[in-house]
Amino acid sequence: MEAAVVWTDYMQYRLNLRGFNPVIIEEILRYSSERYFDTMTERAVAVGRHGDVLVMVPYEIKDNAIIPVTIHAADRKQITARIKSGRFIND
Repeated sequence: MEAAVVWTDYMQYRLNLRGFNPVIIEEILRYSSERYFDTMTERAVAVGRHGDVLVMVPYEIKDNAIIPVTIHAADRKQITARIKSGRFIND
């Protein structure tokens, strides 16, 4: 059985605030090959493109559900800096 994506009220607020399409974000969560573990928040992070915007989506997996926590527009320098500092490790 495929895991369900569970949208919290806060995540729906963030998507609407930034104009992100939940269908595209769900595709990033499910299929992105770029994934990290954030050692500071202890959450998994999926990275992908929403149009021209690179986004990081921290998420949790609980009881066969993918629960995105928030979404951040990012640039490659931010991600590289987090890898170099050890904050992000390959998942």
